[in-house]
Amino acid sequence: MPMKLSTTINTISSIPNPTNAELLSEFHQYMKANGTSESYQNGNLRIMIYFAKFLGPSVDLYIINKKEHILAFLDTKIKDSVEDPDKRWIRTWNDYLQRIKYFIRWLCNCKQKENKEIEISPNSDWITPVFAQIKV
Repeated sequence: MPMKLSTTINTISSIPNPTNAELLSEFHQYMKANGTSESYQNGNLRIMIYFAKFLGPSVDLYIINKKEHILAFLDTKIKDSVEDPDKRWIRTWNDYLQRIKYFIRWLCNCKQKENKEIEISPNSDWITPVFAQIKV
């Protein structure tokens, strides 16, 4: 059974890095304020919680600046042809990538500008940082 949004939100506190937990709470508030569906919020938060836990207590999401940080996590979703002969893992890999990119775009184009009191661009004008421009 899928996890409810309220359960996912409560799981944020289990992230071993308090900075990352706070960032994900702020990301949730951003998505909520922009009218995204609870299902979309839940999906994004679940993936970002997995990613934050993968990074562990010593890596802040703020300092992610290399493709390798993202690819190391995504590559844990790859399954061999015996376990997944239809290669369904590719859908999961791509879904996780798109959700991580959305978070990184929010972080770089909205959150960090907000911290520096710089005017925030609308989503349609957001730029994807070079390290997050990953293709399959």
